[in-house]
Amino acid sequence: MPSMTGDPVETIIDQPRWHTLPVPDVEDWLRTSRHGLSIDEAAARLEHFGPNEIEEEPPPTAIAVFARQFKSPLIAILVVAAVVTALLDEWIDTWVITAVLLLNAIIGFAQERRAEESVRALQSLAAPQARVIRNGHERHIEGRDLVPGDLVLLESGARVPADLRLTHVNALRIDESLLTGESLPVTKQAEPLDDEDTPLADRKPMVYAGSVVTSGRGRGYVTATGATSQLGAIANLMRGEASPDSPLQVRMARLAHLIGIIVVGAAVVSFLIGVLADQEPSDMFRFAVALAVSAIPEGLPVVLTITLAVGVRRMAQRRALVRRLAAVETLGSTTVIGSDKTGTLTENRMTVQTIWAGTDWWTIDGSPASTSLMADTGPLRRVLLVGVLANEAELYIEDGTEHTAGDPTEAALLVAAARCGLEPILARDRYETIAEIPFESERGYSATIGTFEGKTAMFVKGAPERIVGMSSRMLGPDGVEDIDPEAVLAAADRMASDGLRVLAMADMEVEDPDPSRVETLIGTGGLTLLGLQGMLDPPRAGVAEAVEGCRHSGIRPLMITGDHAATALAIAERLGIADHGSEALTGGDIDELSDADLAEAVTRVSVFARMTPEHKLRIVQTLRGLGEVVAVTGDGVNDAPSLRAADIGIAMGRDGTDVAREASDMVLIDDNFASIYAAVHEGRVTFDNVRKVTFFLLSTGAAEIVALTSGLLLGWPLILLPTQILWLNLVTNGVQDVAMAFEPAEPGILDRPPRPVKEGVISRLLWKRTLIVGIVMALGTLAMFRWEYDSSGSVEAARTAALTTMVLFQAFHIGNVRSERISAFRTPVFSNRFLIVAVIVALGIHAIALYLPFTQFILTVEPIGIDAWLRSIAVASTVIVAGEIHKAWERRRGAKA
Repeated sequence: MPSMTGDPVETIIDQPRWHTLPVPDVEDWLRTSRHGLSIDEAAARLEHFGPNEIEEEPPPTAIAVFARQFKSPLIAILVVAAVVTALLDEWIDTWVITAVLLLNAIIGFAQERRAEESVRALQSLAAPQARVIRNGHERHIEGRDLVPGDLVLLESGARVPADLRLTHVNALRIDESLLTGESLPVTKQAEPLDDEDTPLADRKPMVYAGSVVTSGRGRGYVTATGATSQLGAIANLMRGEASPDSPLQVRMARLAHLIGIIVVGAAVVSFLIGVLADQEPSDMFRFAVALAVSAIPEGLPVVLTITLAVGVRRMAQRRALVRRLAAVETLGSTTVIGSDKTGTLTENRMTVQTIWAGTDWWTIDGSPASTSLMADTGPLRRVLLVGVLANEAELYIEDGTEHTAGDPTEAALLVAAARCGLEPILARDRYETIAEIPFESERGYSATIGTFEGKTAMFVKGAPERIVGMSSRMLGPDGVEDIDPEAVLAAADRMASDGLRVLAMADMEVEDPDPSRVETLIGTGGLTLLGLQGMLDPPRAGVAEAVEGCRHSGIRPLMITGDHAATALAIAERLGIADHGSEALTGGDIDELSDADLAEAVTRVSVFARMTPEHKLRIVQTLRGLGEVVAVTGDGVNDAPSLRAADIGIAMGRDGTDVAREASDMVLIDDNFASIYAAVHEGRVTFDNVRKVTFFLLSTGAAEIVALTSGLLLGWPLILLPTQILWLNLVTNGVQDVAMAFEPAEPGILDRPPRPVKEGVISRLLWKRTLIVGIVMALGTLAMFRWEYDSSGSVEAARTAALTTMVLFQAFHIGNVRSERISAFRTPVFSNRFLIVAVIVALGIHAIALYLPFTQFILTVEPIGIDAWLRSIAVASTVIVAGEIHKAWERRRGAKA
């Protein structure tokens, strides 16, 4: 132990396990005393340690963020296309491609700038002021001016301004859910603990920055400030964890690489074939560029953005707000959902579930008050009455709604009494308090003495083991009898096995209500044990069904909580997350596991309790390392690192912190797990629509490449001119593909398992169909070109017929695209009215272009007669036939499998 001489600052740097040190040793180590630091010493330490605030990481510059939006391979291809078209003076194409690039960059820029606020949101938790003792006098100072060794005073409602080692407590209870996930306030103590490895949530002599005093008072020495506090450690952990690319981003990157190879290869091959066929090299270069630009689905980034935006709107209707567009699809790809317990799976309010009174069992279902549940003088009434009178919480009615204030456990006792017809407010009005003993963990009970209904009595509630030890009698079915400790404790164990927190209720009549003799009276063993009340934070309505739905959809739900293992297991079993008799892993268990052992454990364990931020982050990283697509929920500061590391972080919108929300990809408006399951549905719809649009654009692009290169190989004139290729790609395609973003969900979308992680945007089945319909469209276009060329001898007429046939092919092909397996004739025609309108508009635009002199000149086309239209329609309809045959074949193969 350092002596009292020497530089006091340097000896504080190596922090010991503060919770294991007696208060005198803490004072020696910190070079402080109960009179606090001197003003000069505090100033010196402030200069050395710096202010009590989390240092803000400098955000990336706007230019850097904007430049990052061009990292996608598909975007890179479009940049090259824009440059080449500009060099060729094809300015219309250049401006169209440039507009696409700018639109995507602006959207990505806006989303990423908001995401960078996650660490800075931690600063909002810093206490604006703190009460300290300096120079022996109480002072109010700015929270940022606190230093190690300061003596801080705490009172009910205050936010803890720094990490403190407590020296004195008076019924001090702290809400640490922000940091630990513990659903109940923690009763603190000043006495040291023996175990250096005590988990953070169980370090009762310590309080941490950002937590809140729910009741009582206390004081303690500052042991850590700013970046060295637990809050600062979480901020550092979050800074080191970059948000991963979404599955859609990964898939799109792979697709872009493939498109780039195919497009460049096709352009080079077409150029060489044309030159070898004695075409002008300059003309062939323009043709190759036009072919490449046409084959690149430059509309895909815009349509992708629109599709995701539609998904955002749909999810908002399902009570889920999406902060980053890619998160819409990610949720549809999710294979594991790691959910917090409190407030997400449960209602975040303690509720009495079961009462054991007079050896009878009562179930409180949360329904409105029913006086039929109890007799005026029955055992149930006496048990409830103790819960009302030995209670510091408040129950009040405001605007016709029931509200509670105070400790959640005590508030639950008031609500239970009200549900059973005993009105807490009226009961308290008839009660005159004489003396009170507040609850302390060392004492194990709380008590009050007062007069009620003409009698002076003591009312006591506390831990069953403690109350049994202070009772000589109990209330049985026929009245008061000698206590049966085994029967009482067996009833308590039965409640505890269901995950309930159990409190015993007792009373005794008092002849001499001298306040100084309260504890003496209790120590005489003269209490009469009346019964037990068992409570827990109940599961939310609809969550069990959502959990079952997740399992049916191939999604594995996990519970990752800071709460106790027994409580977590009980709730998990009720909800179907864990089977009866399953095990739970605690933070201590995880500390002892190697990475390989943890990887094995997360595949079979569904409940993880007493988790610290490091534990939760490690679980997320392990799951992602196994190839899972992980969604994680959270509401506190402790959840922020794992929210950021997950494929999709889901924060609570109602009761969550700013830190969690800023670190997340999605925010639940109602904090309900059931809303996640509903959002999974929308995520799958969104990806289906992305896939449909991509399939549509790639298959039509494939048809163009096959038709044009085949024409060159056959030695024919160019089937389509560069301007006609670009017209086909930018005008007619561009209307219909946008409409695909509004496709409704296909039947049974939640009956499918999540998509394989390694599967691309286009599945193997759709790649086959792309080849089939691409060849069909190419052959039909070639046939129509040859027919018109041989019939009329006019290459312009032949090209017009070929162009019109390709436009009609795309219109018919929409029927194939609307479902991967369901027949186009079984898909409701008007389920997407926008798509019907888009097809009509695309055909109308093309028809008008054929008959307007201006567009005839620009596109080098000429009017065609009704017979040519009919031939083109007949040929184009064959793509539907080809698609239906392939769908039927795949359905038959699937049925046999």
